Amino acid sequence: MRPLNDQEAKIAVIGLGYVGLPLAAEFAKKQFSVIGFDINDSRIAELESGTDSTLELSSDELKEAGNLRYTTDPKVLGECNIYIITVPTPINKHKQPDLGALVSASRLVGGVISPGDIVIYESTVFPGATEERCIPEVEEISGLKFNVDFFAGYSPERINPGDKEHRLPDIKKVTSGSTPDAAEIVDELYGAIINAGTHKASSIRVAEAAKVIENTQRDLNIALINELAIIFNRLGIDTLEVLEAAGTKWNFLPFRPGLVGGHCIGVDPYYLTHKAKEVGYYPEVILAGRRINDGMGAYVTGQLIKKMIRSHINVDGARLLIMGLTFKENCPDLRNTRVTDIIDELKQFGVEVDIHDPWADPEQAKREYNLNLVSELEPNSYDAIIMAVAHDQYREMGASAVRELGRADHLIYDLKNIFDPTEVEFRL
Repeated sequence: MRPLNDQEAKIAVIGLGYVGLPLAAEFAKKQFSVIGFDINDSRIAELESGTDSTLELSSDELKEAGNLRYTTDPKVLGECNIYIITVPTPINKHKQPDLGALVSASRLVGGVISPGDIVIYESTVFPGATEERCIPEVEEISGLKFNVDFFAGYSPERINPGDKEHRLPDIKKVTSGSTPDAAEIVDELYGAIINAGTHKASSIRVAEAAKVIENTQRDLNIALINELAIIFNRLGIDTLEVLEAAGTKWNFLPFRPGLVGGHCIGVDPYYLTHKAKEVGYYPEVILAGRRINDGMGAYVTGQLIKKMIRSHINVDGARLLIMGLTFKENCPDLRNTRVTDIIDELKQFGVEVDIHDPWADPEQAKREYNLNLVSELEPNSYDAIIMAVAHDQYREMGASAVRELGRADHLIYDLKNIFDPTEVEFRL
C-alpha cells in the first residue's frame, strides 16, 4: 500500500447528509482534495449555492471548505483514492436493517476504485456487515481482490444533529482497517481532522460493534426511565421530581422519559438484534427496551384521551395542536420522528390535529409523512395542546402564550418538561 498524506490523499465522501457534509468540509478545510458526492441533484445545487438545509454548517463554514467540490457524476470519483461512505442505514417497516443505500454506494465505488485504494464506511451497521455484505459488492463490480488490490476501513459516525457544542473535530473517533497497514492509514487520516484524538480498534468488526452498542445503551436507559414514568404515573408521583431527587447521587445517570426517534437511538438496536438472531441468540433485554420506547406514542395518546374525558372535553371532533414534529429540539431532522406515532393514534379517535414546527421543512413533512404543517397559530382554537419538542422558540413563548391558543377548557400535555409543572395540566 502506498502511504497517503494531505497531498497524496484524494478523498471522495459519498452521501452529503448530516454525517457526510461536515466530514467532507473538515477534510477540505485541512487542505485535502475532496469531492462530495450525492445522488440528490437539489442537494448538490443548494450546497453549491452556499446553503445547507440540514443547518449543520453555516454559509461561512461552507466557504471555508474551499477545496470541496460537489458532484452527482460517479465518473468524477475515479480520480480519488480514498472513498468514505456516509449513506443512511435505516430500518424497514418490519424493523429489519435496510442496507439498500449501503449496497448501492458500495457498487458505485466498485465502478471507480483502483488498485491500492481504500474504501471507508461510516454508516451504522451490525458487526460483520462491512466485510460480509459491502466489500463483496465492491469486489464484484471492480474485479479487484479485497486486501490484495484494495483495502477497507470502518470509522463509525458520531454526529449529533443540531449540537453546536459537540462538533466533528471535538468528538473522539474510533477507527479501524482491514489490515494493520490500512488501519494505520485510516487512523492517521482521521487524526488529521479530529482534535479530540482517535481510538484505533483491533478490527473492523470491533469498531462496528462499538458503534451499534453506543446507542443501544442509551435506548435501554431511556426505556427504563419511560417504564418508571408509567409506574409513577399510576402511583400519582411526579416522575421529574423523582429523577431530580435521585440525581443528587453522584453516579445516577441523568436520563429523562420521552419519545425515542431519530436516525440512531431508535434504529441502531435493531441492527444488533438482527445479527444476534442470525447467530442463534434472542436478545430479550434489548428488544424489551425497544418495545417500551416504540410504545410511548400510544401511551401518551392514551393518557391524553383519558384526561380529556375526565375534563368533560368531547374527544370525537376535538381540535388538538401538536407543537413540534422533528425528532429533537432545535434541529430540522425529521428522520424517524416518533411524534408521528401520537398523530396516528389521535386520528383513530376522530381528533382533528394541527401540527406546528418552526424548524421542520413543510415540503419534507408532506413528502415523508403526508402531514401538513400550520405556519400560524390561532388563539382560542384548541381543546388540547401537546408540547412534543422542546424548541427554544416554544420555551421563549412561555406557558401563558401557549395558553392563549387554547379554548376555555383546554389541556396542556408537556412531554418535554418545557414549563413549570404548575403551569400545565400534566407531563410525562
